[in-house]
Amino acid sequence: MKDISISVETQYLEPQSEPGESQYAFSYTITISNDGADTVQLLSRHWVICDGNEDIEEVHGPGVVGQSPLIPAGESFTYTSGVMLKTPVGQMRGSYDFIDANNQPFAVPIPDFHLAVDAVLH
Repeated sequence: MKDISISVETQYLEPQSEPGESQYAFSYTITISNDGADTVQLLSRHWVICDGNEDIEEVHGPGVVGQSPLIPAGESFTYTSGVMLKTPVGQMRGSYDFIDANNQPFAVPIPDFHLAVDAVLH
């Protein structure tokens, strides 16, 4: 996995949510740290999004937030994005596709993380 680590912070976005309409907005901030010796470039993402009803949506796309960042050795890239769920709880997981300094592709899994309205989980 080329010494890439991924950390995630989530937040329920009450002002953008409409619980009466089964719309729960969440943001997630991801930090991708390159702990290796070479620069890498993030090319694409794959998400598996599961709400509390176990409805699953898969998302594939280039880059993240309109970028395909180069991440030099010892540096990190942080971005924030969002997702809308039909339930007050859910989870996401996925993977990022990268290329290394030798143009060799590799994938890094994004560990499962939970999304929950603050009052739902303690």
